[in-house]
Amino acid sequence: MKTRGFRPGAAFALLTVPAVVLYAAFFLVPVFIGFYYSLTDWDGFSLSYKMVGLKNYINILQDKRFLNAMSFTLLYTAIVVVFKLGIALILAMLLSQSLKLRGLFRSIYFFPAVLSMITVGMVFNQFFYSLFPPIGEALGIEWLSRNLLGNPDTAIYGVALTNIWQGFATPMVIFIAGLASVPKDLTEAALIDGATPVQRFFSVTLPFLIPMLTVNVVLAIKGGLTVFDYIVAMTGGGPSKSTESLGFLIYQHGMNEMKFGYGTAEAIYVFLLIGLVSFVQIKLLSRKEAGQQ
Repeated sequence: MKTRGFRPGAAFALLTVPAVVLYAAFFLVPVFIGFYYSLTDWDGFSLSYKMVGLKNYINILQDKRFLNAMSFTLLYTAIVVVFKLGIALILAMLLSQSLKLRGLFRSIYFFPAVLSMITVGMVFNQFFYSLFPPIGEALGIEWLSRNLLGNPDTAIYGVALTNIWQGFATPMVIFIAGLASVPKDLTEAALIDGATPVQRFFSVTLPFLIPMLTVNVVLAIKGGLTVFDYIVAMTGGGPSKSTESLGFLIYQHGMNEMKFGYGTAEAIYVFLLIGLVSFVQIKLLSRKEAGQQ
């Protein structure tokens, strides 16, 4: 029996109002306000400022410091994405096997994900400073006997290693969920046909992992392009500004160097970069997923 005057569509729309209001208040409005200030020379504190139009955006493209931060961030992101997802996938496949104490091992490997990035960064900072060099000297490993964070050429690898150690847990869990969706009969059929483990992985397992891979790649790229906490805790952008990421540079300009308008323009560039990279990789993986079906 239908109730007169009841309109499900209107009721559902009404229920979405609180979420839409909160989204607009805490995301859309700050974005538009930030874009407005990116067109000014505001220092972040003064009550007066001047409109400079697109001057900030033009100057950023000629700013060597910004370009160096862009180069560091892109290289850092590539290292983190490849190794983080590679380790996560390998561990997910191992922990999906019938092993004793499998639940315990899953909990142990997931433990780093619940720690604060600042805390992990400070702990690894001490490792690189006082723990790893003596071990490297005892083992005769030259690169390990030096503090990676103290060398402009190797500091990026120290920060990336810290992120990889803490960051592989979340994509690992997502991959484990994806592996549970792989039909066992297909795997058994491939095994009977004589397919090697590598062939079974690419022909049977990987197609079912494409959606999970898409999610993990997006999250890993976003995390790499916006890296900030590890830089603050481990290097402070040094040595010689060799580890200034885009996020850290925006913070420096906006909060420490009194260039809030300039830093906001840099944030807009990062926003567009993340959106572009995410869009391209989602399209590529979506095509691959469609081709596997």
